[in-house]
Amino acid sequence: MDIIDKELQAYAEKYTSEESALLKKINRDTHAQVLQPRMLSGHLQGRVLSMISSLLRPKVILEIGTYTGYSALCMAEGLRENGKLITIDINEELHDRVSEYFREANMHDRIDYRIGDASVIIPRLQERFDLVFIDADKENYAHYFDLVIDRVNLNGIILADNVLWSGKVLQNKPDKDTRAVVDFNEMVQRDNRVENVLLPIRDGMMVMRKVSP
Repeated sequence: MDIIDKELQAYAEKYTSEESALLKKINRDTHAQVLQPRMLSGHLQGRVLSMISSLLRPKVILEIGTYTGYSALCMAEGLRENGKLITIDINEELHDRVSEYFREANMHDRIDYRIGDASVIIPRLQERFDLVFIDADKENYAHYFDLVIDRVNLNGIILADNVLWSGKVLQNKPDKDTRAVVDFNEMVQRDNRVENVLLPIRDGMMVMRKVSP
């Protein structure tokens, strides 16, 4: 189920700043050569990620779920000088492709790309985060939130993708993944450590600002 009409989506993209040539290439290559291309953030959401990052000017960004590197490169556009982005993905099959994209963007020295289980890697990280993007297995969204919330700086931003889950969040008898997304949304709504807004962009993006320890 498309969240918004395709023609409206195209209109919104028409009046949104263009992707870079490299991002267009990643977009095109992902749809032509990689399984499940719907996982790609794409033009509109990518520019939203870039805008949020550019407004925030983060020193450290954490991304949970790299896929083909599109969203990482969008968020990296807003990094302050000497800032870095740590991105984690479980799928090692895409490692060489994504690493080459990062090199092509001249961001390989600012992006720390790690392959492995985020639940294991995150507790080992020493950094505090200004911006976190959760875009991985839906069943663990609440777990990832719990892992990062105490490491996010005050007024830092946590983003979570796919929180409308193709509209399935409205179903009366949700499947396992949908139930996890619904539970995550409800958990965030109750958590007084964050202010939140659910944006109906693409497949739904939850934006959370940390307002108290």
